[in-house]
Amino acid sequence: MRVRSVLFVSAVAAAAGAAATYALRVRPWYRTWGVDPADADLVLAGDDLVPDATVVETRGVDIGAPPDAVWPWLVQMGFNRAGWYSYDVVDMKGASVDRIIPELQQLAVGDLVPNSPDTAFAVRVLDPGRALVLYADEKLVEEQVAAAQERKAAGDAVEATPANLRAAGKMMPAMPGFAASWAFVLRPLDDGRGTRLVERFRVRMPTPDGPAAGVMAGAFGFGVFAMTRKQMLGIRDRAEAALIAAGISAEFAQRTDAVTKATSGLPIAATETPATTPEPPADPAAESAT
Repeated sequence: MRVRSVLFVSAVAAAAGAAATYALRVRPWYRTWGVDPADADLVLAGDDLVPDATVVETRGVDIGAPPDAVWPWLVQMGFNRAGWYSYDVVDMKGASVDRIIPELQQLAVGDLVPNSPDTAFAVRVLDPGRALVLYADEKLVEEQVAAAQERKAAGDAVEATPANLRAAGKMMPAMPGFAASWAFVLRPLDDGRGTRLVERFRVRMPTPDGPAAGVMAGAFGFGVFAMTRKQMLGIRDRAEAALIAAGISAEFAQRTDAVTKATSGLPIAATETPATTPEPPADPAAESAT
């Protein structure tokens, strides 16, 4: 009994410590990271897709690269594409790429951006260099899942959903009334050399019931925050690194070109020793006569 009492007290103390840490450190960080009232007050592309959203989250990050250097990283996102630049062990079957893939740069309104082997977001807004808005709702998800089941029943080769996606619940469920828009908006910074990447989620979903509803909603919200934060930093780091690499390559090419031109301009004859005609030997008789 004494051992059980000690274990119980230890468990309660650990839980209390974890709760205090969350309340004092994690929750303030989660509530404020990337949050700017100026971003939250903006009317962004795609806001009208889910006008009756029950949850709205807006976060942003500054990137040391112009919008046209950030945009290619957004266009190629997706499962079985370039990745989501987040925690790949959670939402991918491999690693997100660290390069621009030319064949993934063609995206149009109506295209699908996969979230799993069976489900995908639909592109609803595409303003090159400015805004990309993805969308999903109950009807779209149900249609995608039904189509995948039909393909499997017909014996078609269908990719199995990776265990990490199943465990993380990343496949979008067909919840009654579910709808979500996911906006990526690029705003040039004042110096013209940087970008403010603003991401906004607008989600409509049933309000959970029961005593554990608040805990589950909080856990879900924090999970979305953690993935989004990692993604935004991943986009930032890739865009900045690519810009630096491009600058180094351009400078190297310029210096190489300058050296080549300078070297090729030297006349080859200038490096040769000119031939001379030897003088005839002196006449001994003439020397003695003088």
